[in-house]
Amino acid sequence: MAGKQSWRNLLFLHWPVPVDELRPLVPQELTLDPFDGQVWVGLVPFRMHAVHPSWLPEKLALDFLECNLRTYVVYKDRPGVYFFSLDASSRLAVWAARLGWSLPYFYAQMRESTADQKIRYQVKRTNRARLDLTYRVGDELPASKPGSPEFFFLERYLLFSKRRGQMRCGQVHHMPYPANSAEVLAIDDGLISAAGLSQPAGPPTYAHWSPGVDVEVFELKANPASSP
Repeated sequence: MAGKQSWRNLLFLHWPVPVDELRPLVPQELTLDPFDGQVWVGLVPFRMHAVHPSWLPEKLALDFLECNLRTYVVYKDRPGVYFFSLDASSRLAVWAARLGWSLPYFYAQMRESTADQKIRYQVKRTNRARLDLTYRVGDELPASKPGSPEFFFLERYLLFSKRRGQMRCGQVHHMPYPANSAEVLAIDDGLISAAGLSQPAGPPTYAHWSPGVDVEVFELKANPASSP
């Protein structure tokens, strides 16, 4: 195990995107993973808590905001995610993730606030890409089952990246997400277009919220094997 962290107050927003736009942005070794006959981009703002490598005492752990933009893929029969970008409010976290994980992290000014049961989440990257959204948490949902959108979008435990021409796989372990519905009240997003995709014309097709999970993180491995 490489480290531990807790993910809190997660919002999962998903839009369908054209295959011909998405395919050139994803390494050819990865197969696009469709749901309901469409491929998807996911925007996930949340709070990172108690982030630390396994050798570092928890009292020295980092807390920061993060927002990732991702899609869903399969590699050697193993489903996972591929990240277009990950914004974080910690320069140290960005440096460590870029160096150790070869992930496209960016430092950004970020803020999360709550008022009148509404949550506002803001991201401002140095290249002017930004996100400003306001949402409300809805009703609690039953445990996700295979075939449901909650299971497809939320229960992903592998990430894939490509470094120096070689595919790598990282793995996380955590309990299944407890989830609620969510209502997006306002959104001004530039992160999707910054990744090279057309900006969605309307609100997300799916919106879910989770209070969070505690996570064990494992090191990236080169040439990940297929499932047994």
